[in-house]
Amino acid sequence: MRRSLVAAGGAVAWFGPAAAPVVPLVARAFRIPTRLAGGRGIAITFDDGPHREGTPAVLEILDRHGARATFFLVGEQVEREPAIAAEIAAAGHAIAIHGYRHVLLLRRSPAALRDDFARAEDVIANATGAAPTLYRPPYGVFSGPALGIVHRLGWQPLLWSRWGRDWTAHATRESIAARATRDLGGGDVVLLHDADHYSSAASWRRTAAALPSVLAAAAATGEPLVAAIQDT
Repeated sequence: MRRSLVAAGGAVAWFGPAAAPVVPLVARAFRIPTRLAGGRGIAITFDDGPHREGTPAVLEILDRHGARATFFLVGEQVEREPAIAAEIAAAGHAIAIHGYRHVLLLRRSPAALRDDFARAEDVIANATGAAPTLYRPPYGVFSGPALGIVHRLGWQPLLWSRWGRDWTAHATRESIAARATRDLGGGDVVLLHDADHYSSAASWRRTAAALPSVLAAAAATGEPLVAAIQDT
């Protein structure tokens, strides 16, 4: 019986935070923010880049609208496209960490996690000149050890409150915009992707096509677009 309880406790400690992206109670229990502190402003965020085509397309649209966003960069992609990563920072967008490899954290040992985080931080900082401390895990899924390491590093975890599900093969410009902006308001963090490295081919094209509508909807709320920084 005791052995079973210990095993159950270990499973909760390891897998407990994993449901945070889809179960708000879990996110709150593990202190994983899904919204901006203070409930003011809207943050448009992009995962999985940089991408040779998708990131410049998104940057051009953001510039045209005078909008700033937050980019959660993947270290292995930054190594492939360091100039594009530098361009994101030079344009005034916020730089954040999405890990070095885009691998589910539940499958990784604490030692592998520490190595991944350190490598990502180093690669991204060298390419962008920024020292990012905002972190979102691949697929939005934390393990218990990963969350603990993030807190010990002094990083700020952040998920999202709205998403366009733009990575799926059946997503359209209309469906992305509609999902991402449904009941949009102050404090929302919108998840989009400027790359198709880990999703359906050319998904970034649909995201770019939807982005003007997302920005227009955000502007219509009267809330400012802000960098996705937490004061937790």
